[in-house]
Amino acid sequence: MTYINSASCPCAPSVPRRRPGLSSYLALWRSRRALAQLDAKALDDVGLDPATAEREARRMFWDVPQTWTNR
Repeated sequence: MTYINSASCPCAPSVPRRRPGLSSYLALWRSRRALAQLDAKALDDVGLDPATAEREARRMFWDVPQTWTNR
């Protein structure tokens, strides 16, 4: 089978971006749960205020950071 490099052939279809795998979603979910458990001192240590930390912790596991989708 021959593969066409889309960079060398403008007629080739664009390659869809890869989505994060299940393990990435699980790690993100765990991180957000841990973030929700931090006290004010620990949040200050990581440079977050309580409102921002709560907002991040409430996001759904499929709501991935923008940097994950800009590959």
